[in-house]
Amino acid sequence: MNLIDLNREGGIGANSLFIQLGDIRILVDCGLNPKLVGRAATPDLGKIRDQSIDLILITHCHLDHIGSLPLAMREHPNAPVLLSQSSRILIERMLHNSSSVMTRQKEDQQINDYPLFTHEEIDRLSKRFTAIPYGQVKRFRGNKDEIEIIFHPAGHVVGAAGIEIHHKHRSIFITGDVLFEDQRTLPGAKFPAGHFDTVIMETTRGTTERAVDKGRVTEFGRLIDSINDTINRGGSYLIPVFALGRMQEVLSVMHDARKFGKLVDCPIFASGLGMDLADYFDEIARKTRHVNFNRNIIKELKLKPTPRKLNPGEDPQQNGLYIISSGMLVENTPSYVLASGLLGHARNSIGFVGYCDPDTPGGALLASKPGDSFLFESIHVKTKVKARVERFELSGHADRDELLQFAVQTQARSVVLTHGDPAARAWFVEQLAQKVPQTKVIDPVPLQLYQV
Repeated sequence: MNLIDLNREGGIGANSLFIQLGDIRILVDCGLNPKLVGRAATPDLGKIRDQSIDLILITHCHLDHIGSLPLAMREHPNAPVLLSQSSRILIERMLHNSSSVMTRQKEDQQINDYPLFTHEEIDRLSKRFTAIPYGQVKRFRGNKDEIEIIFHPAGHVVGAAGIEIHHKHRSIFITGDVLFEDQRTLPGAKFPAGHFDTVIMETTRGTTERAVDKGRVTEFGRLIDSINDTINRGGSYLIPVFALGRMQEVLSVMHDARKFGKLVDCPIFASGLGMDLADYFDEIARKTRHVNFNRNIIKELKLKPTPRKLNPGEDPQQNGLYIISSGMLVENTPSYVLASGLLGHARNSIGFVGYCDPDTPGGALLASKPGDSFLFESIHVKTKVKARVERFELSGHADRDELLQFAVQTQARSVVLTHGDPAARAWFVEQLAQKVPQTKVIDPVPLQLYQV
């Protein structure tokens, strides 16, 4: 098997892998780096421009995995795209939103490359998306070779899939982004046990050791207590969320908490793509039963739209709960602007409920200390860290020990590490060397060809 990691920067970002099995050439995901802009944010598709891609496989619909997909489809017009049933329902909406965001960025930030693709192009490409039910064997034939593909539920986010591939007498498993623990809205991953020749594995939480007392139920309880305390002392509470997955889970938990009298009475503000996706979650729940979500909770929570005009550095003083994106406080998003107004007042709180890349504003804020000066660079706001800033262990990614256990039990000849910072990958390199010394561990250098 030949393999190239097309993510220019490595780490977590424009996730995309080129794999060749016999005469069949496959692209797995084609994402967009949220920390970069323009062509620099895309995978380096030039490395495979002289190759004829036969098939594109999508693990899930977060933009770091699909945000550059139309570019790959444009360059390889004959390659079908396989994805799970739930991802098929979501993918066009996610890509259309990305095109709209890039169009605004072109105007606001003079980014000449944007938009990388248009709404019209997404509509034209949509006929190439093919949904594959979990557990169903899909055969694909090249000129000489044939492979079998099976998608397995990967938790993480609705539609996420681990991908099992069989070629001749060889078996390969790609975890994609995975969470084994059940979420409020989504069951955990159900991966096949037993031997694989090669495992391609995410490593996001390689540097994070979860304490035994920080299960999901406990952490949501801690979050609700923190919200109640903040509101009762006259403050506002911001939960930065990912629009796909985390917003719907947080809304479901808040609904349960209010229903049973655990959540303080206060206005709840939410808007944007995450609210729109609630309709899609409702549809997925009815059609596939892959997710547990009912849109009626929005009405029952009496959600209010986030104020249309959030002024940089200004506390809206609404004494409410704000559940808005982006989850990492990426620059110029609603959560970024609102945080710039809340951070300088001790009555307020900001609670992070997902992974934050250390190089994003959210990661930088989590690393800061009370009293530090914090710069919201793109909106020219500098303020003292006076609000309470908390992290809750509610990541959509598997604990490192669970991933390690999965890899070890496969007794794979080779393990390829992806989707993790250098320190996270280094932890897996060390642990795998100790537990399965016969296994070859590959931490691929971006854009370099490997024979696995």
